[in-house]
Amino acid sequence: MTTSSRRYFLKRFGVGLAGSALSFPMLGKSAGSTFQALEKARVRPNILLIITDQQAADMMSCAGNRWLKTPNMDRLAAEGVRFERAYCANPVCIPSRFSLFSGVMPSVIGMDDNADEKNPVAPEILSRAMGSVFQAAGYQTVYAGKVHLPGQPGVQGNVKAYGFQDWLAPGDAEGRAPTVQACASFLRTRHEKPFLLVASLINPHDICYQPLREWVQSLPPLDKRSKLISPKALVDLDAALQLPAGVSEQDFFSQVCPPLPANHAIPERELTAFGATKRGGYLDWARQHYTARQWQLYRWAYARLTEKVDAEIGQLLEALRGAGLEENTVVLFTSDHGEQAGAHRAVTKGYLYEESTRIPFIVRWPGVVQAGRVDAEHFISSGLDLIPTLCDCAGVPVPSALKGRSVRPLAEGRAVADWRSFLVVENRRSLLVHTGQWKYMVGHADSAEPPAPVVREMLIHLGKDAGELTNLAGDPACRPHLEACRRLLRKWYAAHYLKLDPAYVVKD
Repeated sequence: MTTSSRRYFLKRFGVGLAGSALSFPMLGKSAGSTFQALEKARVRPNILLIITDQQAADMMSCAGNRWLKTPNMDRLAAEGVRFERAYCANPVCIPSRFSLFSGVMPSVIGMDDNADEKNPVAPEILSRAMGSVFQAAGYQTVYAGKVHLPGQPGVQGNVKAYGFQDWLAPGDAEGRAPTVQACASFLRTRHEKPFLLVASLINPHDICYQPLREWVQSLPPLDKRSKLISPKALVDLDAALQLPAGVSEQDFFSQVCPPLPANHAIPERELTAFGATKRGGYLDWARQHYTARQWQLYRWAYARLTEKVDAEIGQLLEALRGAGLEENTVVLFTSDHGEQAGAHRAVTKGYLYEESTRIPFIVRWPGVVQAGRVDAEHFISSGLDLIPTLCDCAGVPVPSALKGRSVRPLAEGRAVADWRSFLVVENRRSLLVHTGQWKYMVGHADSAEPPAPVVREMLIHLGKDAGELTNLAGDPACRPHLEACRRLLRKWYAAHYLKLDPAYVVKD
């Protein structure tokens, strides 16, 4: 065997003698016998899954955002493949995370909101959850950081119920500095078998506390809702709200601070199910009361919190490199959902707009995936496709009950003829059908907010209306597209063996 072919094998299968998850004795005197020993061992890569919280797909400088700098995310993209059409299963924390770790849509357990966190999770779902699958395959399964997993008592919030053997820094339930330190320490430790490490980091989620705090401050004194605010979150938020030194307020808002988004306006005939006009909470309060400068400051803080988590990702990548594991580790980076950040005069998440549903999704595997490639063609459903992708990279059989697809062939540049042409995103009393050019959003039949007229459907032509400002559902010229999307919604649920609530089927 030639030197070049040996190097190809080592690179192709992610094996480095110094940084391998397994050690191999020298068998025989020739390099060829060493190669045969490696081949026989069928070395599987380690996996580092990094999940941020509430990070929209465009919140990376490598995605063209000039209002922040994310060198570590950019590095992953430069050394891996970035998928631009990646969408979460549900743009709310617990439903999305359930899907990421179970491989099924949240509606399988009747979940569409965080309020459904106590819904029971069947044993067969837990048996094929991410940790369970990899533990059965001989991996060391390790979890650290934010959890937010649903289930009955004993399952809810319990990563071990989802198959993770080890829980690092369990006292840090939010995924802050202790989680980063524990993950970095774990990576520097010698490992006797391949590992799956989940690093679930909190930020830029702390942006939620900006409008929440301001809303609480507007309430009457001694209102009990002041306890909604986490003191730990306020430390990072207040740091993110600091203005740069030596810049006047006028120059800050005109030159330094991110401007209002182009789609800052509220669409006419917005879907009623979004609850955007529902009174009594901080989401509506911000929409009604924020000034232009408050919106800008919100976007400024969101960018700084994203830079904070980028630096934490950098610590993990440096620990991986320092331990000699970089070549033999698949790093997959994503987020649970996005953030409106002022689009449609909305804060946080929970909408079916692009800002809430589209998330970063990057796969880095040295010597295997095409470094620096951007895939802007294929739809990725992160909740469905994450487990199949990791299984494919590790050579682990994908549970037959899962309907997602591995993105590994796409990351390697291989043609996949039958890739999905549309996907569905679930949400609080609303559903989305996304075809790329068209978006169809439909609200549950009971999502009324009298006395305002109920808007059941939205149809958006993204090719002409990237900001999602014009609802074409009532346009007779768009009627064929509306009816086609209605059919696609029924088709998706049938193909995934799921029951579609009849309340989402609009009858003329």
